[in-house]
Amino acid sequence: MDFQEAEEHALLRQAVAKLAAEYGHQAFTAAARQGTKLDELWRALGEAGLLGVAVPEEFGGGGGGIVELAIVCEELAAAGCPLLLLIVSPAICASIIARCGTPEQQRRWLPRFATGELTMAFAITEPDAGSNSHRISVQARRDGDVYRLSGTKYFISGCDQAEAVLVVARTGTDPATGRAQLSLFVVDLAAPGVSLAPIPVEICSPEKQFTVYLDDVAVPADHLVGTEHQGLRQVFVGLNPERITAAALSVGIGRYALEKAAAYARERRVWDVPIGSHQGLAHPLAEAKVHLELARLMMQRAAWCYDHGVEAGEWANMAKLAAADASLECLDRAIQTHGGLGLTRDVGLADLWGLARLLKTAPVSREMVLNFVAQHSLGLPRSY
Repeated sequence: MDFQEAEEHALLRQAVAKLAAEYGHQAFTAAARQGTKLDELWRALGEAGLLGVAVPEEFGGGGGGIVELAIVCEELAAAGCPLLLLIVSPAICASIIARCGTPEQQRRWLPRFATGELTMAFAITEPDAGSNSHRISVQARRDGDVYRLSGTKYFISGCDQAEAVLVVARTGTDPATGRAQLSLFVVDLAAPGVSLAPIPVEICSPEKQFTVYLDDVAVPADHLVGTEHQGLRQVFVGLNPERITAAALSVGIGRYALEKAAAYARERRVWDVPIGSHQGLAHPLAEAKVHLELARLMMQRAAWCYDHGVEAGEWANMAKLAAADASLECLDRAIQTHGGLGLTRDVGLADLWGLARLLKTAPVSREMVLNFVAQHSLGLPRSY
């Protein structure tokens, strides 16, 4: 067991941090408030090979895994640029296509994932299905050389920045259980019958949320990813990377907050001493640091397990829960350390609250994580 970070990982961190520093939190919030995108940062990440670190080398990627992608997510967030699309496009969609796609699909899409030229959204959530994927109602029916998709997806991130969306749709019903049989389709967002409606949310982020309407959308049969009716199994190929990179984003937000808080507590003087010398401020920050590092270790364990073919679900879920809680703790205590200044735009802390809080609910709720841990880690009866 070796806890010393490999040299190539340390160099990767340095490369991401250096690039992200050219933009920083000010660029992130400016884009969010002006309704623009961080396309320049995304292109720079792609050109540097940082978006494709987990794409196999044969398709132009770095040949790494979720360990490397989590480093990219964490370091961007630690620089004040937590990009949700990293979770959606490289982590979920590219992982599923790399493991479940046909050779032709891999050749078509993975090289463009590697360069960042292709951004793909992911659509599983529906208004009435919630966390129960067996109640998915978006229908896909075979019609000759195409599938026709109809229905509504909800809270789909970054559709205005994506070229396509990986849609989880119902293609049948299991006669034995009555549950939905699901399949995965790559749907061109410019295809006739696709329409988007923004969902207003109180989150300061350049990446927006959308309702996606699918009105008899014709999708070529060769855009079916994996095996028909086996989509739920294939989705899980992407869900552990999703949870791990979400945890990495939360860890980065926590680091960003603590670094700002510690710097301020070292410099701000009241009664002739730095405020960081008072245990009333120092201990809450130190406690938050402990919790953040514990979450970070779990996130790294989950990523290692996924990359080495070890069942990672238990650790990925724990990491997501722990990191989301820790980032909110770090952010809250950093704001408190700054006093009233912590709520100002100039300090750049309070504007991350909505995103950090979102990561406690999405991509999987805290309650569903606890259900998973209770059932799979503790062997307790299933509660739902």
